[in-house]
Amino acid sequence: MNFVRVLSVIVSMLLLGAHFYRAGSVVVASVIAALPLALLIRRAWIARLFQVVLVLGALEWCRTLFTIAQMRIAFDQPWWRMALILGAVALFTGLSALVFESRGLRERYRTLSRRVKPRRRIRDT
Repeated sequence: MNFVRVLSVIVSMLLLGAHFYRAGSVVVASVIAALPLALLIRRAWIARLFQVVLVLGALEWCRTLFTIAQMRIAFDQPWWRMALILGAVALFTGLSALVFESRGLRERYRTLSRRVKPRRRIRDT
């Protein structure tokens, strides 16, 4: 079941890798495309690393959306469909970071916080 949850993370990372490869950043694309292998490590910092990378990836998609939209508007070309597609990809990438907040993945990556027992209140009578 955890694989199904992590599938959106893997797809998001592969899309980001393809994006950077197309932009000519082969090293960055290789690192991002290989990063899903780190999901095999069961540490809390792995989950946080992926959350940060996915949020930064969503911001990169938004930056790309605005850059391409400005160019298309300047050349008087249609841009709405492109904006909707890249907006959906940015939303998908950003929401993929929330997968690590599910109970199953919090247990796998040991990000569950220890529960503190509530103190008993003593009533004044």
